Amino acid sequence: MTRQAAEAAGGEIGSLPILKQHDSEQSIAILLVTADRGLAGAFNSQIIRAGLRAAAEYESEGKNVVFSATGRRGVSSLTFRGREPEGAYTGFTDRPAYANAREVAAGLMAAYIDGKVDRVEIFYNGYVSPLVQEVRRETLLPLQEATILEGNERDDTDSDHPQGESGHHALVEYEPDPAAILEQLVPDYVEISIFRALLESTASEHGARMTAMRNASENAAVVIDDLTLEMNRARQAEITQEIMEVVGGAEALT
Repeated sequence: MTRQAAEAAGGEIGSLPILKQHDSEQSIAILLVTADRGLAGAFNSQIIRAGLRAAAEYESEGKNVVFSATGRRGVSSLTFRGREPEGAYTGFTDRPAYANAREVAAGLMAAYIDGKVDRVEIFYNGYVSPLVQEVRRETLLPLQEATILEGNERDDTDSDHPQGESGHHALVEYEPDPAAILEQLVPDYVEISIFRALLESTASEHGARMTAMRNASENAAVVIDDLTLEMNRARQAEITQEIMEVVGGAEALT
């Protein structure tokens, strides 16, 4: 719905503050979605590394980067590196609610509308399977460059009847006008995008922790086997030494 309304709005898309694309991108907001707990392998560290790499690229171009983070791991890591997050949201990563996503989105949208940031990006762990989690980077604002619009091109390419071949669009009448609809849809789109990222991150966290704990258990079993073998060898050597001492003592008496 957001994609279609944005296409229908055309030039009107920049008439509203939340839809207006800034003239230049000098300040970038980066949201890192991490967990409150560790012991999940590279789950948190790969998000932090990806965010810091992106920040370094922007800063090399002379742009300012403003960090926000969900989860204690991300907040503490940024603070330790001297990058105090503008927004720190903790205590809900195990079971995120929509209200948490709304809180995060409100801060980012307010910063964009007020002109404090010119672009909003999010980094999170996308859930592929319990064994595989991939780092995903998406653009939330401005809407003109948002990842959701790029998805429209992919949908057309993958469709059985691509737009380029058919050349037809379904006729849609908007009431009220598309710009007014977008004014309501865009905040919802940002909130839902963040909520989806939180949910995928939580699922990925559980999968990563399960894998990490299984690997730890397997490693512990190997260590136990090695130590047991070493203990048995040491005990056997001690028993052999005692037998030799007893035999040597008996031979000395005789």
